[in-house]
Amino acid sequence: MNKEEVDLLIENAAEAITLRGGSKRPLLGEKMKNLGIIKDGGIAVNKGKIVAVGKTREIERNFQGKVTVDAGGKVVMPGFVDPHTHLVFAGSREDEFEMRIKGSTYMEILERGGGILKTVKETRKASRGELIESCKKKLDVMLEHGTTTVETKSGYGLTPKDELKCLEVMKTLNEEHPIDIVPTFLGAHAIPLEYKDKADEYVSLLINEMIPSVASRELAEFCDVFCEKGVFDISQSRKILINGKKHGLTPKLHADEMTKLGGAELAAEVGAISASHLLFASESGLKAMAKQRVIAVLLPGTSFSLMTERYADARKMIQLGVAVALGTDYNPSCWIESQQIIIALACHNMRMTPAEAIAAATINAAHAINRAQVVGSLEAGKKADVIVLNVPNHKFLGYRFGANLTDKVIKNGKLVVDGGKMIKDSSTFFENL
Repeated sequence: MNKEEVDLLIENAAEAITLRGGSKRPLLGEKMKNLGIIKDGGIAVNKGKIVAVGKTREIERNFQGKVTVDAGGKVVMPGFVDPHTHLVFAGSREDEFEMRIKGSTYMEILERGGGILKTVKETRKASRGELIESCKKKLDVMLEHGTTTVETKSGYGLTPKDELKCLEVMKTLNEEHPIDIVPTFLGAHAIPLEYKDKADEYVSLLINEMIPSVASRELAEFCDVFCEKGVFDISQSRKILINGKKHGLTPKLHADEMTKLGGAELAAEVGAISASHLLFASESGLKAMAKQRVIAVLLPGTSFSLMTERYADARKMIQLGVAVALGTDYNPSCWIESQQIIIALACHNMRMTPAEAIAAATINAAHAINRAQVVGSLEAGKKADVIVLNVPNHKFLGYRFGANLTDKVIKNGKLVVDGGKMIKDSSTFFENL
C-alpha cells in the first residue's frame, strides 16, 4: 500500500484533543465534557491544512511525512481562540491598579477621566507604526502561550480618524503576524470627553459617519457596544447595533457587566453572535440568549483584575443551554495574554471543569467569532493550527498554571513556536529534526 506524502506528521500524543463534532454548532451542556480525545493520537498535515486525525498507527499506516514531530507523553490540541480582546492601545494604567487595590471601582475611575478615557488620550497620540510594533510584541506573547486566532476591538480612538487608524492597524497585523486577527468595531466603548453630557450626539456620529465609513472600507466584521449604566443605555445600544447590522456588521455586546441592565435580553433581540461579561445577567435574559443561540463570552480575568469578587455564573449558563466561550479581555486594566490563565480562573472561580474550559477556549470561542468552520478543532479540512503542551493529560490545564505549558505551536502547518519561544525561521527547525 502506497502512503500519501504530506508535509508534517505529529505522532504519539498522550492525548490528541480533537473537539470533533462541534464545527456546526457550539458544544452545549454535557457535550462540553466530551473533548473527542484520542489516546496515542496522530495528525497528518499538508499545505497548511489538517488531512487526517487518528491513532498514531493509523496515521503512520496511511501517510509519510516530510517532517515528523514526536509528541510522546504530551497533549496535542487545537490552538486557543481568544474571542474578546482590546489589543490596539498605547500606554498603560498601572497607577489605576493601585487605586483599585485601595477601593476605587472601575466606574469611579472612568468618571474621573481615567480608565478607557486615559487610554484614549494615549492612543490618539500614537502613530500607526507605533501601534503596530507594540501590538506585534503582545501577539508574540499570545502565540507563545498557544493562542492562534484573536478577535480584537477598536474603541480607544473614539473619533472617526482614530477609530479607522486602530482598525487599519488590525488589518496590517493580520497581514504581517502569524496569528489570525478578527476585527470588531467598538466605537461605542465610552463617551469621549468632548461629548460629555452629549451622549446622543456621539451616538449620532457613530451611526451617521463612523459605522458607514468602517463598513465601506471593510475594516471590521462585527459591531460591539459597551452597554452599561453610565456608558451606553439599552436604547442607544439598540440603535447602534441595528445600524451596524444594516451595514453588514454582525452585532456583539458588552452586557450586564456591572449592573442588571438588560444587556442579555438585548443581545437576543438584535441577534448578536455573542454577549460578553454577563455577571449580572437575568435568568430570563440567559434563557433568551439560549433560544436565539447567542454565545456567552465569559471573561474571568476581568473579574480578577478589577477585584470585583463576582464572576459570571457559568454553571447556570451551561445548565440553561447557553453556549459558553472564554476570552482574556486583554486590555490596559486586564493585562492577560494567556488563555491558559483564563482556563485556570474559569476552573477555580466559575467552577468549570478543565474539559468545559478547554471547549470554551477553542471550538466555542471560534463560534463566537464566526470561525468554527476553519479553526477551533482538529478535523480534516481545517487549518493546521495545532499546539503541543508539556502536560500528560488535559486535566493539567487549570490545575497547573502560572507557567507556560506550551512546547510547540504550529500555525497554518508551519512551526512558529518551539520550546515555548517564537522562532523566526521554521525551516531551520525542520532541517534539524
